[in-house]
Amino acid sequence: MTSGSALQRERAREAALARAVEEGLLGPGSPLVGLLDVDGVLAAVDALHEAFEGPATVQHTFAAKACGLVPVLRLLREAGMGCEVASPGELEQALAAGFTPDRLVFDSPAKTVEELEFALEHGIAINLDNFQELERVDRLLAGREPSGPVGLRVNPQVGAGAIGAMSTATATSKFGVALRDPGAVDAVIDAFTRHPWLNRLHAHVGSQGCPLPLIARGVSVAYELAERINDRLGHARITGLDIGGGLPVNFDSENDRPTYADYVAELREAAPGLFDGRYVLVTEFGRSLLAKSGTIGSLVEYTKSAGGRRIAVTHAGAQVATRTVFMPDAWPLRVGVFDAAGRPKEGPLQVVDIAGPCCFAGDLTATARELPAVAPGDVVALYDTGAYYFSSHFSYNSLPRPAVYGYRTDAAGQVRLATIREAQSVREVVEESGLSHAEALVALCADGTERGARVEVAG
Repeated sequence: MTSGSALQRERAREAALARAVEEGLLGPGSPLVGLLDVDGVLAAVDALHEAFEGPATVQHTFAAKACGLVPVLRLLREAGMGCEVASPGELEQALAAGFTPDRLVFDSPAKTVEELEFALEHGIAINLDNFQELERVDRLLAGREPSGPVGLRVNPQVGAGAIGAMSTATATSKFGVALRDPGAVDAVIDAFTRHPWLNRLHAHVGSQGCPLPLIARGVSVAYELAERINDRLGHARITGLDIGGGLPVNFDSENDRPTYADYVAELREAAPGLFDGRYVLVTEFGRSLLAKSGTIGSLVEYTKSAGGRRIAVTHAGAQVATRTVFMPDAWPLRVGVFDAAGRPKEGPLQVVDIAGPCCFAGDLTATARELPAVAPGDVVALYDTGAYYFSSHFSYNSLPRPAVYGYRTDAAGQVRLATIREAQSVREVVEESGLSHAEALVALCADGTERGARVEVAG
């Protein structure tokens, strides 16, 4: 059964697709587009805040990697979110979107000295990944207090979910201090004993494919360790727990499942004291806030058959749906078919593969799907693509990044659109590929060095 909010989202999406076709934003001249339901995003933010209401202070941050587009980040800032960043680029995007340092969390397993210095100077919360990074920060502080919270990431090693690449609390995960390794817990306790400025623990079990009990168990391990450290030191040294994000998204239907309320209920069962107000809680949700609100629309260029299988060739492939193309079983997408006017198609179902434009055989966003008959000029829509699909472009075949638009739909079904990102032009693709240095290698070959001779490189 589809919920009322899901039906509302479905109707809004259909209206937005029709409007995009009507305005020429999706059609022969613009065969690929991204659409983001602004009201859907805001509803997800409201549901997150509501689920965590209680005595504990909670700072909700959005994981910028899920959609590193400045207008989207700005919308989330206005909705009361903070921002979790994991690279210099994401940090600059967040700052450009207007996030103040006190609303930022900086995570990365490979922070440079320069990045650490910037965060320490500006009061950005940092989660340190390992003991070497901890000692690096200690040297940079040189006895002074950091201007923002500093935490240590731990790996509770509670196991993997259904998608290994999305599971960050396995026995051999690259993230954090592995707590089940010999001597690790004692080393963490010693680190907090020796570094009075260390005041948070961070744990993140994973996201898609990780069941809620597994995620809650990992958070519980971090909570119990914080209790143990504070008890050992005789005071509340650890004042904050960053519990990461990772709410999995249901890609099978329109419904939001599981919900943030489901997640909080699981946490309360696993670690009842987590919400009593003694710890500031930090969350880092990404995919679950945006996925259901995103749609990729593509013009169908050709239809054909091979070996008895119908194939629809579209402009949406690995360049926008990278994970789906390379890991189709882990990242399946729902597909809709619309006519040339952007209206949902009906009629007898046919089995069809939905192919992209990339020059390799596996560039398929859906395989053997039962859909209404697809014809050239139709529109194929890939649902649940609001996170990662818009901003994590794969530049295979030098395909340009598509335009992305946000939309709102009123009670009468009227749609308003706003540009989030303009389409990348082919000229911009060429310029990005080194156009200004076009003669560099030819000049290198013409500088008097004979072919095959050894070239001494200065430095």
